[in-house]
Amino acid sequence: MSSSLAPDIWQIADTLCLIFGGLGAVVAAAWLSGKQKRLAPAGPAIIVALVLTALWALSSAVLVPFQTLLDGLESLRNLSWMFATYRLFAWDGRHSSMTPIRAVVLAIAFVELLKLIGTVLLSSVPLSLQSERALGQFALLLSLLVASGSLVLVHNLYVGASRDARLALRWPATGLAIFWGFELNLNTIAYLAEVWPREMGSLRGVVVAAMAFLVALAATQRRNHLQFRPSRSVAFRSVGLLIISMYLIVMVTLTHWLALSGGELGRLAAIAFLTASSIAAILLLPSRRLRAEIKVFLAKHVFKHRYDYRAEWLRFTQTMGQSDRNALPLEQRVVKAAAEIAESPAGMLLLPNEENDLFLAALWQWPAADVPALALDNGSAAFFEQTGYIANLDDVRAGKNRHGVTKFIPAWLIEETRAWAMVPLVHFDRLVGLVVLAQPANARELDWEDLDLMRVVGRQLASYLAEHAGQEALAEASRFDDFNRRIAFVMHDIKNLVSQLSLLSRNAEIHADKPAFRADMLVTLRNSTERLNALLARLSRYAPGTTEKLEAFSGNELLLAVAARYKNRHPVQVTESKPNMIVGNREALEQALVHLVQNAVDASEAASPVFLNIRQDGVNACIEVSDQGCGMSPEYQHTRLFKPFDSSKPDGFGIGAYEARELVRGMNGRLDVESREGMGTKMFIRLPLAKAGASNASDLLRKVA
Repeated sequence: MSSSLAPDIWQIADTLCLIFGGLGAVVAAAWLSGKQKRLAPAGPAIIVALVLTALWALSSAVLVPFQTLLDGLESLRNLSWMFATYRLFAWDGRHSSMTPIRAVVLAIAFVELLKLIGTVLLSSVPLSLQSERALGQFALLLSLLVASGSLVLVHNLYVGASRDARLALRWPATGLAIFWGFELNLNTIAYLAEVWPREMGSLRGVVVAAMAFLVALAATQRRNHLQFRPSRSVAFRSVGLLIISMYLIVMVTLTHWLALSGGELGRLAAIAFLTASSIAAILLLPSRRLRAEIKVFLAKHVFKHRYDYRAEWLRFTQTMGQSDRNALPLEQRVVKAAAEIAESPAGMLLLPNEENDLFLAALWQWPAADVPALALDNGSAAFFEQTGYIANLDDVRAGKNRHGVTKFIPAWLIEETRAWAMVPLVHFDRLVGLVVLAQPANARELDWEDLDLMRVVGRQLASYLAEHAGQEALAEASRFDDFNRRIAFVMHDIKNLVSQLSLLSRNAEIHADKPAFRADMLVTLRNSTERLNALLARLSRYAPGTTEKLEAFSGNELLLAVAARYKNRHPVQVTESKPNMIVGNREALEQALVHLVQNAVDASEAASPVFLNIRQDGVNACIEVSDQGCGMSPEYQHTRLFKPFDSSKPDGFGIGAYEARELVRGMNGRLDVESREGMGTKMFIRLPLAKAGASNASDLLRKVA
């Protein structure tokens, strides 16, 4: 008895669910009719699709014997939802920018029309049971293809949308995914079992009602102005999914046809075809090279480019052209412009110093970056300068060593997990900077289009930096020219004074008739002459071709002498003072240390000590001046610290740090700085030790003599 009642129960359930789904679609269409503008331009298409769906559902509930009519209504339902899906692409403008979408929609619609025409034509032709079953299986295959293609469209509709558009498209996309996913599973089961699954088929009305409800939810949110940024990888995945679906359907169709065509021979042919197809898929699909070539081919010849180059150029120009009071410094704008194009949330800029080593010059939205004073040595800088290679740090971490880049990437960049890409800024074959970009929110590989665009952007940013450096050099040269003119007048007057005093001294020696006066006059004149000559020597120190007198002296004694100067003014402590004989000019080094210590004192609190120490660093002596004061930003270190006549002190001349560096350079030494805002500053002076530099010093002295 239960077996005889089961079909009636499922028939009743199917009827009730279809009526429920039809009424739900009618209610949704009626509710949306007054809110079409919220779904524009897809509103009318969605309402028509809901009406046709309701007509199909209600007709299926009451017109069961008229199967041909129901098949026609089902095809109209499917076609209307295909068109509605296409109109949803216009939500953010993709219907005009992604031409292949129209081709996919037309291909799926053609399959649906083919099924409809075949059903109508064959309904009036008497067929055998075997032929009718074969044609039914073929119709199910067409339905599978339609469902698969529609799922691909829905997938591309949502995943390829901009972030803002996804908020509005998520409900209709979910509803359509449920609807087509159910159709795909229902037809798959029917094809494999060769019997219509009544139990699952009775749920069609519930699925229709759920879809209608979810589609109607899209009208509850107002659509803002949206801008679409198409993704080539999304399009490739969608086409790949469609190709796989078509491959499976074609393979199953041919296998089924071969099996029906000729008894044992047909089954053998089906098995052979299935085996050959599987082997071909196993061999070709895992090939990385094949997939890469397909991606590049589709990206170049089928799909729209990832970037809207006009929009990117306008944004780039706006970022770099900001000149108001609230504009970021040039170095940060360089980082921001590169990061915006790559959709990177943060970045940093490394610039070369006089030794062509790269140091941190600017950070943009990357406050926690731990960058050493020497960010990249000159060997690594030379590699990026010669090759212009854009390094993907994720590949380096994965062990990929393209172009031998691994040995040129410092350890701190590998350990900085946020670091993603290194973009060299090359201007006329000279590296003027390097931008390090942080990992985007959606991690992805750098493809050919990214690399091409970043190379062009890198050269454009390099031109900005080179132009800025040229302007700074011209301004500095102008200030130096004015300064040199003033010093020239001072030196001319002093020379005249020295000449007069020298003449007076000689005359006094000749005409000295009073011994006491003569003695006093000689002492005074000689002292004045010596002082004026010393002043002239100091003013002439930076003239071209002049060199400091080098000799060996005790570095630790010099540190103690400098600290003693500040005994009653500020705590200056010598923390490490081992005996070290330095080759240099003691007077010049003392003057440089006084400049650095004074800057450290000015940057520190009254009770915060300044520390001095000297240690051996290979063949050099390293003198360190450190404080716990306010510190300096990377921008200040790069653009203002060693710039003459530019001081952060209200009454400063801005030549202390510059003069200290020039004095150290005059002794064949080097001055480096390491500073963090709020954490203090360390200055390092490196000079050759006597045992390593004595021969060089003697050679230099002989050349000067």
